Amino acid sequence: MALVACDQTEEEPPTPVAAVSYSPVAIESVPGWNADNLSEALPAWRHSCQKILGFQPTRELGPGVGTAGDWQGPCQQLASVADGDTPALRAYLEENFLALHVTGSDNPPGLFTGYFEPILEAAREKSELFAEPIYALPDDHVTVNLGNFDPALKGKAVVGRVQDKKLVPYRERGEIDAGAITDQAQTLFWARDPLDVFILQVQGSGIVELPDGARQRIGFAGHNGHGYGSLGRWLIEQGELPANRAAWEDIRGWLEANPDRARAALAVNRRYIFFRELDGDGPLGAAGVPLTAERSMAVDTKHVPLNVPVWLDIEHPDGKTRLQRLMLAQDVGSAIKGVVRGDFYWGTGRAALDKAGRMKSTGSYYIVVPKTVIPAS
Repeated sequence: MALVACDQTEEEPPTPVAAVSYSPVAIESVPGWNADNLSEALPAWRHSCQKILGFQPTRELGPGVGTAGDWQGPCQQLASVADGDTPALRAYLEENFLALHVTGSDNPPGLFTGYFEPILEAAREKSELFAEPIYALPDDHVTVNLGNFDPALKGKAVVGRVQDKKLVPYRERGEIDAGAITDQAQTLFWARDPLDVFILQVQGSGIVELPDGARQRIGFAGHNGHGYGSLGRWLIEQGELPANRAAWEDIRGWLEANPDRARAALAVNRRYIFFRELDGDGPLGAAGVPLTAERSMAVDTKHVPLNVPVWLDIEHPDGKTRLQRLMLAQDVGSAIKGVVRGDFYWGTGRAALDKAGRMKSTGSYYIVVPKTVIPAS
């Protein structure tokens, strides 16, 4: 499966359905076009092209971008652009691609958050120091593809477990934290800090650092089927934290100051993530390719397909500049819903957390597509 992107502090409320417009513009006219070091996006784009080249040519990629066959020629040509050659990539894009400005009928300002890959201390064996489990997918975990029973439900699924010959909802976080699945799920690792495991689950992927210094990347294997609940928002609503002080370090401080209430607070997020060990470079996004720091982004696939390039024009979390650059749509997230909605992948570790945790930017984006996809007017 995949790294699941997220909002660092709270999930956004559901976005009302809005009609979507894809307005073509010359790619060289997008904001900040000449300022980006475009070649930094090449590794991410090549990962996605490898995926597209493996698809059947007739496969529809998603709204507004045509089929895999429309992209396979351009992907093959992209291979001839040398690493680091931004002028050549810029010329290639200007000649062969255009941009589709994505807007909703109600035209609200787009919202862009950030996510990262955490590093947490853990061990293979349980001890007094390492006692917080990181579970693999439990043996009693069942996923039902509803489209197999009713074509009208294609693409929808439910998660549960079988009890008395009936499918019932899977256990919530509070039950799991209380030990309800210890006989059903393998413990991959034992972590030091419950909040680190909670953050790992919200991010969907991470790196485990063992006592001997060795590291192992782990990624999303499944979830318990329950909706995401924002711990940060709950603490604000309870009057425990001010609205402008609900980042991870603020939450950690509150939990450490209220150990008797910590488990109940964490259980506000009923959703629970299970993991598997991963090999290879980078965490995997929902597109099935490794994510590239500061060039991969999570999107709402109802409006932006996976594996396509996207031009971003948003506020930088430093509050001083703008993020105007070529990105690749390579991930999704339970909180990433809406016509103009994105989650910016900042990379691994504390420095990435610092940037992701501050990010709640407005702006817009454009899907970058081959000119052959858009009929000549």
